[in-house]
Amino acid sequence: MGKVYEGIDGRLREFIEEQKMFFVATAPLGGDGHINLSPKGRAGTLAVLDEKTVAYLDFGGSHAETMAHLRENGRITLMWCAFTRPPKVLRVHGTGEPVYRDDPRFSELLTRFDPGVDGPGLRAIIVVTAQRISDSCGYAVPFMEYVGERDTHARYFGQKSEAEFAAYCEVKEYNPASIDGLPALPLPLPPRPEPVRPEA
Repeated sequence: MGKVYEGIDGRLREFIEEQKMFFVATAPLGGDGHINLSPKGRAGTLAVLDEKTVAYLDFGGSHAETMAHLRENGRITLMWCAFTRPPKVLRVHGTGEPVYRDDPRFSELLTRFDPGVDGPGLRAIIVVTAQRISDSCGYAVPFMEYVGERDTHARYFGQKSEAEFAAYCEVKEYNPASIDGLPALPLPLPPRPEPVRPEA
């Protein structure tokens, strides 16, 4: 039986951190708009900030649908599936906000992630505030074996300078706007600040 939780407690946090990937779903307000569902990987790029807040690093790509939908209406759902024992599906329904590189909060938020997961091509940090946290059985989710991290994305953007990455964002049709024409990634891409880490 599924259960609704007041917050992301220690057990749920452990479950989230154990999963190798998660899914992000958003949608525009218009009934004829396209619903978006994206898989997210890259180990360590999601952080539980507190019992009601999670954040993940948003790297460059050919689309920016999630950003566009969040800018329009803020609705978002995150989902984790256990592909090993025991079976579980966890969903966080909430509101999300893209924090861009020129936002004063960007550098501080970046310190909430391990320095080793940061990398080239980072365009925003998506912060999600939970409104409903629930799980379900996951009895039909197949067993799947984790083989390893796919580093193609990191290597691809690692070959680009900051100027080349900014140019990439400019030329991709669905970076400045979604496939439905909603404003997405603000351009030109601002320079990337360094994380402000507390002194030891």
